[in-house]
Amino acid sequence: MKIKWTSMVVWGLATAAQAQMSPLGLWQSIDDGNGQPKAEILIVQRGDGVLSGKVERSLLTTPNPEPNCNLCTDDRKGQAKIGMEIIRGGKQTEGKDVWEGGKILDPENGKEYSLRLTPIEGGRKLEVRGYIGMPLLGRTQVWNRIR
Repeated sequence: MKIKWTSMVVWGLATAAQAQMSPLGLWQSIDDGNGQPKAEILIVQRGDGVLSGKVERSLLTTPNPEPNCNLCTDDRKGQAKIGMEIIRGGKQTEGKDVWEGGKILDPENGKEYSLRLTPIEGGRKLEVRGYIGMPLLGRTQVWNRIR
């Protein structure tokens, strides 16, 4: 009985640790300019295994003078930034804790970038790399896990 209980606890901890090493969850994005929390982003996985991420709420201390994405050039043009899907696509690279192949939108400038997501620090943080062309040409933000 004791061995069975121990194996269940170990299996549960391993499963929880594995679940944390994914981009799924609620994240706090950080402003590049001032280092302050900017927004909460919820990343989910659709039934086909593809990621989707949307802005849940703003964390800005002063209201955004542009609440809509007027600079967007696709179906998101004119949509409210809060509730907007900013991550589309991306799947886990086989055998790695890296999700690639998707796009991320910067609703402040309306530009869309190729995306790479990498959980770090045991899944407590998420490296979010947006780039054009190859991953060397871009920038990385580190988001903090909320849950």
